[in-house]
Amino acid sequence: MVALLFYKPYGVLSQFTDEGTGHRTLREYISVPNVYPAGRLDRDSEGLLLLTDDGRLAHDLTHPQRHVEKTYWVLVEGEPTEEKLTALRRGVPIKGGYLTQPAKVCVISEPALPPREKPVTPHGPTAWLEIRLREGKKRQIRHMTAAVGLFTLRLVRVAIGPLRLEGLQPGEWRFLETDEVRMLRRAQNQRQGKN
Repeated sequence: MVALLFYKPYGVLSQFTDEGTGHRTLREYISVPNVYPAGRLDRDSEGLLLLTDDGRLAHDLTHPQRHVEKTYWVLVEGEPTEEKLTALRRGVPIKGGYLTQPAKVCVISEPALPPREKPVTPHGPTAWLEIRLREGKKRQIRHMTAAVGLFTLRLVRVAIGPLRLEGLQPGEWRFLETDEVRMLRRAQNQRQGKN
C-alpha cells in the first residue's frame, strides 16, 4: 500500500486532471503513480489531503458511516456569538435542507499558517474557528458558517483523524509512516465500533 499526505495549496484542484478548466492540479506536485485522493478539498480550500492506492482505505475514510474526524481552521467574517457557535455545534440546515450532524466548534487565536497566495480581504470583523466534523458534504463548512451569518474567508484542513499538517508547507508532500497508517486504521475501527 502507498499513502501520502499533501498540503494542498489554495487554487489547486483535488484531482490530477483539470478537465479543460485551466486550473492547477495535483499533477503539478505529485508524481507518485496510481494514488488518488481519499476525499477532496475545494479549489478555494487549503490543507491536508491524503492520497493512496488503497481503495478500501479511501472508501473507509469517506464512507458516511465510517468518517474519521477531520479538523479545520476557518477564518470567518462576522461575530461568532455563543448563539451562532451553539447552532453550529448542534447542526444547521444547509443547501437542499440537509441538517448537518453535530460538530465540535470553538473560537481559537490566529494560527501560525503560511500566507495564502491570494490574500484574504475582509470587509468587517473576523475570527478564527476550529471546526471538527465527521461528515463531508460538498462545501459543507462554507454552507454551515453562512447559515449562521458567518462568511468563510479562509479554510484550512489541519488534521485527518490522528494525521496532522505539521511539518509540511503548501505544495509539499510526504509518505505516511507505517505507524501512522496503523493509527489511521485504529481511528477508523473505533468509529466503526460506535455505529
